[in-house]
Amino acid sequence: MTSVLHTCTLASLPLLARGKVRDNYAVGNDRILMVATDRLSAFDVIMGEPIPGKGELLTQMALFWFGKLGHLCPNHLTGDAPESVVAPAEVPQVARRSMLVQRLAPIPVEAVVRGYLAGSGWKEYQQSQSVCGVALPPGLKNAGQLPEPIFTPAAKAAAGEHDENISYERVAETIGAGLAAKIRDISIAIYKEAATIALAKGMIIADTKFEFGLDAVGQLVLMDEVLTPDSSRYWPVEGYEPAYRSGANPPSYDKQFVRDWLEQVRINGKPWDKTPPAPRLPQEVIAKTAAKYREAMQRLTA
Repeated sequence: MTSVLHTCTLASLPLLARGKVRDNYAVGNDRILMVATDRLSAFDVIMGEPIPGKGELLTQMALFWFGKLGHLCPNHLTGDAPESVVAPAEVPQVARRSMLVQRLAPIPVEAVVRGYLAGSGWKEYQQSQSVCGVALPPGLKNAGQLPEPIFTPAAKAAAGEHDENISYERVAETIGAGLAAKIRDISIAIYKEAATIALAKGMIIADTKFEFGLDAVGQLVLMDEVLTPDSSRYWPVEGYEPAYRSGANPPSYDKQFVRDWLEQVRINGKPWDKTPPAPRLPQEVIAKTAAKYREAMQRLTA
């Protein structure tokens, strides 16, 4: 594993943006160096303590999936080594945790695909028997598999805000009917193929989100991270059936462990109000979260 990195401090490239997890640097006018730090955010608040190895695991998992899915959609990877664009002394900050990618015109839509009913989708279904305007059959249960994967987009929110679930019709109004249909169809195709691969490794991908951009000639390109535990809900197969039968959420390979701890923590006798600063994570929570990310990667690449 690389050394722990909470915040990237490259001086050889201009900083473009610091996200919840990634620090992005400009490489000329046409490329971006995306560095996945070990930061973790929960409830849209960045934790003060890093999760050792997380950035490296996220990057390696994204690269695994980009390699498997390139025949379905072009991706933003340039094929150049990230280490080649930074000063020699800065290589340890980028090695194995970075991607050197094309600079694209991002499409302001989170392309969410759900194969199972969970999270906000389950809450919405209970109220309206639909998710993002997609009508679903009656009688579905929490964590239940849908008859077919559905496209349930979200509008990308400003930093610190929550993404907003929107209808497919609104996506079509925003970016045009042709591009909306292309994104929907490609997203569902990617999800189906990835879900089949993951299932053979003993993992269920309940849902996931993709991001797309347009290159200089208007070609649709898959960008950002793809099918990592930060952008997808992974469930181990062996834990699914007992949880589903009991109506509980299946155990997952994401930061749910941290969320659960934050929900029960008390500050001066009161629950945390989910605004900065975040409570200090105990070493046990950090270690168990790191182990979840490692196990997901090990199962996928075994």
